[in-house]
Amino acid sequence: MLLTLALRHLFVRKARALLLLFGYSIGAGVMLVLLSVGEAMLIQSRDVALVGGGEVTALPEGIDLEGLRTGSQSGLFYGIDRARFVTRQLLGGPRHREVVAAVSPVIEQKLVYLTHAGRTLTVRAGGEIPSRAAAVGASLRLVAGRWEDTRGDIAFINPSREELYDELDRFHLPEGNDSTWGEWHYFNVVTGPEEWWYISYVVGGLVGRGHWGGQLLVTHRRGDGSLRRYMAAIPSGSVQIDTASADLILGSSSVRQHEGVYRIMGTAPGLAFDLEVTPAAHQFFPAVEREEQDLRSGYVVPALRASATGTFCVDETCRRVQHAAAYHDHNWGEWHGTTWEWGVGTGSRFTLLYGGVLAEGRDTLSGSSPFFLALFDSLGALQVYRFEQVRRSGARPARGAPGVLSPTNLELVARRDRDTLRLSIRVLDAQGSRSEAGGFARWFLQLRGEFALEGTAGGARVDDKGRGFFETYVKQGVRSQESGVREKP
Repeated sequence: MLLTLALRHLFVRKARALLLLFGYSIGAGVMLVLLSVGEAMLIQSRDVALVGGGEVTALPEGIDLEGLRTGSQSGLFYGIDRARFVTRQLLGGPRHREVVAAVSPVIEQKLVYLTHAGRTLTVRAGGEIPSRAAAVGASLRLVAGRWEDTRGDIAFINPSREELYDELDRFHLPEGNDSTWGEWHYFNVVTGPEEWWYISYVVGGLVGRGHWGGQLLVTHRRGDGSLRRYMAAIPSGSVQIDTASADLILGSSSVRQHEGVYRIMGTAPGLAFDLEVTPAAHQFFPAVEREEQDLRSGYVVPALRASATGTFCVDETCRRVQHAAAYHDHNWGEWHGTTWEWGVGTGSRFTLLYGGVLAEGRDTLSGSSPFFLALFDSLGALQVYRFEQVRRSGARPARGAPGVLSPTNLELVARRDRDTLRLSIRVLDAQGSRSEAGGFARWFLQLRGEFALEGTAGGARVDDKGRGFFETYVKQGVRSQESGVREKP
């Protein structure tokens, strides 16, 4: 009887019956979805590879996002480059202090081979910083013992100034037998509107296992536009390098870093100087190293902006400088058949840094541009862009290089996602020196220029002007050309 009434109702009240069936279907579907989600959450809560804690998870670029499981097979060979820089400045620095309460770096479920007593075991390993894991609500549940920050953990997150600059500025040892290996501290100091110094402490050759040594190289661009160069060669027995710190001794010349202040001293025929160089806060660029075939090239900028105080003594006449504008970087690698594009400039609001290494016959193998441009403000790195070439135009004589012409203008366009930045440089002064590293003959140009910057960074408008130093290479007598990955210089 009931079945008969139900069937008749379906045919008599067709619209009502369809509405009731539709509602029942929706309810059943929602219940199935909720049960599935609940089961998935239960499974994930038991998953040892799940990264927990915090509100945002930053993953390596290119990783498979399925399940956000950084320890899964898709994440096995990925990592975040320069994670210390990302943790300390890009995410955890002063720029986002009002938004980001804590950053917790983590290494999750990496494959490790453990060998003991003739047996090799395959294990999964991870690492976290206890205080930061606790800050994002991801502490481990301890059964016994203590889980606290070590000195290394503290240095990773919040190093002292001395630890920071030793980490950035340490020396390296060559891995091969390339006699063109070179590594150097470079400083420039502006002591007047038209006067500046280029100072390089160089170590080169088969360091530690062959013919090698050091040099102090100084160029003084005087206020009247003339140049004077100083050089002192130092035998290997009087050279001391430190692979754990920024300290370097070249005979009677030295670079020493203590509590974030560099004491640089140098002596050469006709010259002696003693300066303290103090980097500005947040104005550093992390170490980057390019390895491709037999090319190894490394670069770091511990002091994008700094001030220098001390004395220069030329022919026993001494002059004191106070809070002179300064810059410091550090380079290492093999330099046969190698040139580069480089520049640094400071405006009223922003500081810019660009660079990239080109190697004859090797610069296009990776299929990507070797050039970057980093934009900084008072809080540190604002945006990092890529560009493909530096356009040159015009011609002017280069001091110290008879017959060599320098460009009068440089221009590049850099991009990152939706941001574009255009940099135009007008060359005010050019000096040249011949470079024949590895039999690769070129003229090396050191330029002083005015720049104009316009574009966007993080969607915000950028517009600034200032002065800076720039470097490039040219062939003798070249009037204008482009330098980039599309055309070898």
